Amino acid sequence: MADQFDVVVIGSGPGGYVAAIRAAQLGMKVACVEAQKLGGVCNNWGCIPTKAMLEASHYARATSHMSEFGVDVGEVKLDIGRAAERAADVADKGAKGTAYLFKKNKIELVQGWGRLTGKDTVEVDPSKNAGHGDEKPGKGEKRTLKAKHIIVATGSRPRSLPMLKIDGDRVWSSDHAVFAPEAPKTIGIIGAGAIGMEFADVFDSFGSKVYLIEALDRILPLEDEDASKTLSKLYKKRGIEVMEGARLEKADVKKGGVTLTVKKKDGKAESIEVERVLVAVGRAPIIDDIGLDKAGVKTENGFIVTDAKMRTSVPSIYAIGDVTKPPLLAHKASHEGVAAAEAIAGDEHAGIDYDNIPAVTYCHPEVASCGLTEAQAKEQGLDYQAGSFPFSANGRARTAGETDGFVKIIRDKKYGEILGAHIVGPHASELIGEFIVGRHLESTVEEMDRAMHPHPTLSEAIAEAALASLGHAIHI
Repeated sequence: MADQFDVVVIGSGPGGYVAAIRAAQLGMKVACVEAQKLGGVCNNWGCIPTKAMLEASHYARATSHMSEFGVDVGEVKLDIGRAAERAADVADKGAKGTAYLFKKNKIELVQGWGRLTGKDTVEVDPSKNAGHGDEKPGKGEKRTLKAKHIIVATGSRPRSLPMLKIDGDRVWSSDHAVFAPEAPKTIGIIGAGAIGMEFADVFDSFGSKVYLIEALDRILPLEDEDASKTLSKLYKKRGIEVMEGARLEKADVKKGGVTLTVKKKDGKAESIEVERVLVAVGRAPIIDDIGLDKAGVKTENGFIVTDAKMRTSVPSIYAIGDVTKPPLLAHKASHEGVAAAEAIAGDEHAGIDYDNIPAVTYCHPEVASCGLTEAQAKEQGLDYQAGSFPFSANGRARTAGETDGFVKIIRDKKYGEILGAHIVGPHASELIGEFIVGRHLESTVEEMDRAMHPHPTLSEAIAEAALASLGHAIHI
C-alpha cells in the first residue's frame, strides 16, 4: 500500500523545501524526497558555502590595507583550508535549520532518489544519491509515495566540457572548488559568469595565480556592459589574468597539472600551465532518471515546460526552480515554490513576476542588477535615459575605503519608470532590494529620489543615480 500525501516534493533545495513548508502551512499533508543533504546544492555546495568563502576572501584582502585605518595586523598567514572548514560548518547549520523547519511543519523527509512512476506516484530509491560524491549510498527498500500533487524540484548540476572532463582532482566543478583544502599556486577558470567571477575572487585573495578565461567578448556577459568593463579593469588591477573573447581549444590533463591551449581574441594561441582547472560554464537541469517520460511530462531544450502557475503538461505535476527555465537562481526557485503550493491550494493569483528578478554576483566589488540593460533598452527601441552615480562621490563609501563602482539607472523618459538598475560596489547585493521593491510598486525615479535616504549611507547613491537619470545629480 503506497503512502498517501496531498503533496510530494522531489528535492529539498531552496525551491523544494520552501514549497514543502508553504504547502504544509496551507494545511496539506506533505512529504519531501531528498537524495542527499537537506537544503540542496544551494545550502550545501553552492550559495551558502561560496558566500562564506567570499567573506573569507574579503578579510584576506582587507589585511593589506588595514594600516590605513590605524590597525597593524603584523604577519598575515592565509589558510584557505580553514576557511573551507568554516564554510562547511555554516552549510551544516543551514541543513540542520531546514530539518527543524520540517519537523515544525510536520513534513515527512524521505531519503533517497525520487522518480515519477505515474501522474500521482513517486518511487524513492535509497541506494542512489545526487552524485556529489561525498556521501555513501543509503540502505533500505524502495518506497512508493502516492500524492494528489507532485512538485519536481530536482535542481541542477555543473555543466562539463567535452574536452575537459571534471574529475575532482585536476579538473574541478564548483562542488570541488568550494571546499578546497589548499589554494593551488595556479588555477585556470573556464567561464566568467557569476560562478567563475566569485571563485576568481576567492583564489586570488588566497594567493593563487588566476587565469580567467571567457569565450564571449566580455566577463559577466549577462550584465550591463558598464558593469563588465568595471570588473574587468579591477580584476586586471589585482593581477588576475582576464582573457575575454578567448576560446579553449585544447586541454591536456597530466599528473602534475593541466595545459590549456587558448585561442585569444586576436587569433593567437597561448599555452597556459596550471595546477588546477575550474569548469564554470554554467549549470544543467537534473531531468534525467526522474521518470518524466513515464509520467508524460513534457520537456523543451532540456527544461521542464511549465505554465504561469508552475504546472507541467500533466495537471497533477508541478515543476519549479532550475529544472524549469533560466535564470537558474535560488530566490527564483523559492518564489516558484511558494507559487506552486499556493496554486495547488487554489489561489488564482499565484505566480511570480519574471521581469523583476534580481541577479547578484558576490565578488568584490559586488555586482547586482534587475530589469533591462542599456543594450536591451536600445534593442527594444525604448525611449530611455540612463544615469550613473559613482561610489567615489558617496561619503559612506569613502569612509569605508570602498569607492569602486557605481549605481546606474535606466528610466523611461515619458513616465520615469525604472526600466533597469545596475550596481557595482560595496553591498550591491543588499542595495538592489530597494530597486526590486521600487519596481514592484511601480515607483518612478522621482519617487526614488524623494524618498529620504539617511546620511551618510550607501543608499544615497540610489537617490543620486535617480537624479542623474533626470540630468541633475547633486554630488557630481
